[in-house]
Amino acid sequence: MAKESMKAREVKRAKLVAKFAARKAALKAQGDYEAYQALQLLPKNASRVRLHNRCSITGRPKGYMRQFGLSRIQFREMASAGLIPGVKKASW
Repeated sequence: MAKESMKAREVKRAKLVAKFAARKAALKAQGDYEAYQALQLLPKNASRVRLHNRCSITGRPKGYMRQFGLSRIQFREMASAGLIPGVKKASW
């Protein structure tokens, strides 16, 4: 399990990105020098690049499966238990 502070930090960043998304898009559309100066004044965490995908259950940052929103470990446990519809163990 990830530390609660790390999970909370990611949630806080996601909210900040959503809050400033429209303003960033408008400034980028202007494209002049003053607009880029205004972009520099926005918070660092308002950038989408600073977000990091985490498992929705454990908060694990590595081995993330985007299609399911889970880490590989949680995916395997849930798939083996039959909790993910349409997923079954491969055999050939």
